[in-house]
Amino acid sequence: MITSREQLQQLYAAPADRALLKQQWELDRYCLRFIALSPFLVMSTGGSNGSLLDASPRGGKPGFVMAADSNTLLIPDAGGNNRLDSLCNLVDDPRLGLLFFVPGFDETLRVNGTAQLRDEAHYTALFASDYFRPKLVIEVNVKEAYLHCAKALMRSKLWDPATQIERSSLPSNGTILADISKGAMDAAELDRTGPQRLRDTMY
Repeated sequence: MITSREQLQQLYAAPADRALLKQQWELDRYCLRFIALSPFLVMSTGGSNGSLLDASPRGGKPGFVMAADSNTLLIPDAGGNNRLDSLCNLVDDPRLGLLFFVPGFDETLRVNGTAQLRDEAHYTALFASDYFRPKLVIEVNVKEAYLHCAKALMRSKLWDPATQIERSSLPSNGTILADISKGAMDAAELDRTGPQRLRDTMY
């Protein structure tokens, strides 16, 4: 069992210069372009008192995350299941990590920093439309950023149409929820109403 950094580092070669030199302390034009193209990210947060960490998907049209400047990102909260896991974590501990994806790109963009939850009208108005105005905006103070190498997505062939898996390979969402709730939820009803409910509450 590995219990120290020294033991861990003995298993691996030292990182190449390119892996170290690519780390930046602000968003350059390449990072900003990547974010403008991205319709999807994963946001990692941690809470207080030893609570478990959380990774939450966030998505929208390409460029749904706004860069106010080279050190500030604005992420509109479009709402979800109202558990508020990530948002509660950020109230307790402002640190967060972001992983941006662009369909067809094997590289990803990693951004780490701290966040504030902004509900002032000035912030929410930035993302207002005829059908949506967020209740709050996550303001990210960028501390470090770098393009992550393509190996993981290359290995997974994530964007290759030949690797896409039929949804029927897993039971329906309604079936799964009914099972784990031990019948407290009705599978047929969830499957019947679920798709429309998701469309109606998308924003």
